[in-house]
Amino acid sequence: MRDDPGTVSEDFALGQLLIERGKLDPSGFERAWRWHEENGQHLDGIAVSLGLVAERDMAAVLADFLSLDLLRPDEYPDDLETDEPISPDFLKETRILPVADGDDGVILAMADPRDAFARQAIELKFGKPVLPRVAVPSELEAAIDRLYGDGKSSIAGIVETIGGEDGDLEQDAELLKNLASEAPVIRLVNLILSRSVEARASDVHIEPFESRLRVRYRVDGVLQEMESPPSRLRHAIISRVKIMAKLNIAERRLPQDGRIKLVIRGKEIDLRVSTIPTMHGEKVVLRILDKSAGVLGFEELGFDGGSLRDYLEMLKRPNGIVLVTGPTGSGKTTTLYASLQTLNAPEKNILTVEDPIEYQLYGINQIQVKPQIGLKFASVLRSVLRQDPDIIMIGEIRDLETAQIAVQASLTGHLVLSTLHTNSAAATITRLIDMGVEDYLLTSTLSGVVAQRLVRTLCNACKQPYRVLPELAQELQLRRMADDRDITLYKAVGCGACGGTGYHGRMCIAEVLQIDDGVKSLIMQQADVRKLQDHAVAQGMRMMHEDGLRKALAGHVSIEEVMRVTREV
Repeated sequence: MRDDPGTVSEDFALGQLLIERGKLDPSGFERAWRWHEENGQHLDGIAVSLGLVAERDMAAVLADFLSLDLLRPDEYPDDLETDEPISPDFLKETRILPVADGDDGVILAMADPRDAFARQAIELKFGKPVLPRVAVPSELEAAIDRLYGDGKSSIAGIVETIGGEDGDLEQDAELLKNLASEAPVIRLVNLILSRSVEARASDVHIEPFESRLRVRYRVDGVLQEMESPPSRLRHAIISRVKIMAKLNIAERRLPQDGRIKLVIRGKEIDLRVSTIPTMHGEKVVLRILDKSAGVLGFEELGFDGGSLRDYLEMLKRPNGIVLVTGPTGSGKTTTLYASLQTLNAPEKNILTVEDPIEYQLYGINQIQVKPQIGLKFASVLRSVLRQDPDIIMIGEIRDLETAQIAVQASLTGHLVLSTLHTNSAAATITRLIDMGVEDYLLTSTLSGVVAQRLVRTLCNACKQPYRVLPELAQELQLRRMADDRDITLYKAVGCGACGGTGYHGRMCIAEVLQIDDGVKSLIMQQADVRKLQDHAVAQGMRMMHEDGLRKALAGHVSIEEVMRVTREV
């Protein structure tokens, strides 16, 4: 059934608004419009299902387009607020939910507020006018499931349809493949993955133990245990993931790596899959890369003030080595990508050597190393130097050979960006010397070092201010950073918007060490980390701990979070 002319023009206008807001590019609109003309579906549903527009972005633009309010996650009721019984099947089919019954009318959450039939049905049911609100479909579905469920979760409902034990299947790859390809197992794995994206997880851990299968999501850098399927399904679930990643399901003795590309809730998701044999079966870790999120800018990452100015000065130099350091998961690659975006220009030839390539950057030549065929960092870098590069990004300096090639590239007029695993900026210098890099080459090539950590940012919807005790303010030396008479910090509370954690998102805290003449002199003297650090602070370097305290005073993070991530620095 095709739309009437009025609806067609409405869909076209919505598409133009999406383009204007930067949520949809013209080529994507043309693709979605062709689908719209072929099957008559609304443009917003097509754009989300094709992964052209994220679900939340579409809901926000649709709300503006229809001059309606967008329903927030914390506006869904915890309990049913109406005595009028409504069929859950009808709510799921029409994708609506009455969230409040007031004197003025019934506030109705709607995934599609243009559904006149659903609105009229609720008006007749309550005998009141309907006040529609635009709902994000995933949040609406979760609320319906919570409020109108029969006490069973979605996972429990799917599990009931999967009979038998799979304990004997471990030895029969063909039977295991058949079970993993059945609809209930497919739905179960898809539900685990879609929930991880809704929870903003960066990683999914599927871990088999003797009597249970554990599923955990890493959200804002912290692992959280989620509802897990029964242990009897561990082989089927893990095999399903391996099939999706095009791995060998019959091989369970060796680690394997693969990739999965999916569209979940309108987001184009790239999953890096890693399996490793454990005592009770294969453990699977999926790294989630949201390709629709794009590369963040320095301000979004948390760089500000003098630290950002000093770092940008390093990037402006035509040659030299700039290093970003920190432990695994500290956002080093994200900072390098933001740097490349800043440097990217038509007159620059930029090449990267990465393992793996996390995000594709337009206008930049990215190379994936493949150690299994001998394509390692060092061998790729030698070839890269013959490609007339201006800027080279090395995913990580792992050994002396790679470090020496980076030094030679810098000496021959190239700007080199890379990462290293050290705890502080000053420790990076001694680490390179310990690796075998000559001190005189280091003073000639190293431009600067950024050491960073990621801290969880406080949820703006529920964070609470509190006055700091004078003893704590003195111990942390907060007085010199704050002008207020009463020093105020903020604490995490927890609400529906942040899933009860009190945190939403992450940001960097960093220290930026510039290699000036004083540092060069200390390098030649083989000075220890403390002397290098003391000199840098005397020259104005803001320590990572202090950067975190300043962000805590600004209300971005909690003092507990700063202490957690900087305790070892």
